[in-house]
Amino acid sequence: MESNTENQPVHKRRVRYKGTHPRHYNEKYKELNPEKYGETIERVIQKGGTPAGMHISIMVQEILDFLQIQPGQRGLDATLGYGGHTSAMLKCLKGEGHLTALDVDAIEMAKTEERLRNQGFGPDILTIRRINFANIDEVAAQDGKFDFILADLGVSSMQIDNPERGFSYKYDGPLDLRLDQTKGESASERLKHVTKDELEGMLIENSDEPFAAEIAAVVMQELKKGHSVDTTVRLRELIEKALVKVPAAERKEAVKKSCARTFQALRIDVNSEFEVLEAFLQKLPDVLNPGGRAAVLTFHSGEDRLVKKSFKENVRVGIYSDAAKDVIRPSAEECRRNSRAHSTKLRWAVRGL
Repeated sequence: MESNTENQPVHKRRVRYKGTHPRHYNEKYKELNPEKYGETIERVIQKGGTPAGMHISIMVQEILDFLQIQPGQRGLDATLGYGGHTSAMLKCLKGEGHLTALDVDAIEMAKTEERLRNQGFGPDILTIRRINFANIDEVAAQDGKFDFILADLGVSSMQIDNPERGFSYKYDGPLDLRLDQTKGESASERLKHVTKDELEGMLIENSDEPFAAEIAAVVMQELKKGHSVDTTVRLRELIEKALVKVPAAERKEAVKKSCARTFQALRIDVNSEFEVLEAFLQKLPDVLNPGGRAAVLTFHSGEDRLVKKSFKENVRVGIYSDAAKDVIRPSAEECRRNSRAHSTKLRWAVRGL
């Protein structure tokens, strides 16, 4: 008698962990399977956390209120990410019109597309392209101009939380920080090719780091010894060393903030984020239909300054008929439910007729 086990799938045991609660990313098997463990996901969110492998979209209702999406319109989600904003905008179309969504992260794009397709959004209403949003002119040349556009400039939580991506000082992993891991230099490679002055300038310009000189000096000293700075933990250790003269009572919090700013500065640099944003803002008016609406979510002062300046200038010359005079912030309740919403700023603009 032949065995029936040959064609049966091999059972894969879940990752084991010490203690009663998983601490590391790959141990959080319930959070990584939201379809199966919905109660766990809701419990994490209620406590103000973000489940592993997920991203909670920010200011969804405020964005929809401004965009005023109507069935039959054509829209662009310039930053697909986890697809939360995308899904909300697609629902507003009610099966009529079309939405194009862009991203450069091949790893997360495939997961997000599968989620959206499973929600019933087929190619007839949703097109997903792997292209940088700096190239929205190329997208418009293929798809036509748009009635509404959203750009969410934040790094998604599932990218930050995955140690293999190297986006966070909180987890041990390769110091990578690239949104598209198939292109360009990783952060560890970038550090090998910068001077002390260049690194100090990067930290100041990209994140207003007050200890830029001290951190640059320690990192360069490490590299000159022939040691590589190729993991997130090693960079964090060097930042701790750089801040050794900070009073002991203040040091822990100072190191935490400097780590966040340093990782931000490196991420902005390796992904050319300011250059990409400037290209997007320059091309934005030309891909909007008359009366078309654009909304941009920013997460630090450098981004917001660029958006504010572009929108203000285009209103002055008559390209935009209106633009946000003040930033819109997430509500206190949203910040309570999602701690990563605190630094968010929303600005908007309307294309002239």
